[in-house]
Amino acid sequence: MGNLGMMEILLIGIALLIFFGPSRLPELGKSLGKGIQEFKKASRELTDAVKEDVTTDKDKEKDKEQDKK
Repeated sequence: MGNLGMMEILLIGIALLIFFGPSRLPELGKSLGKGIQEFKKASRELTDAVKEDVTTDKDKEKDKEQDKK
């Protein structure tokens, strides 16, 4: 995330309050949390699919080697 100090975080918070107002901040935080959760879920599913494909490919190679013998 970089080197965000306390002053930078405070300035970002003040800017958010000015742009969106205090009533919309919880809604924005909830939406951001859901977006991050969906991103993590999708990346986990993609990683699992790739691992499964690699495992399947290795099994096929082993089967071919055994067939040659």
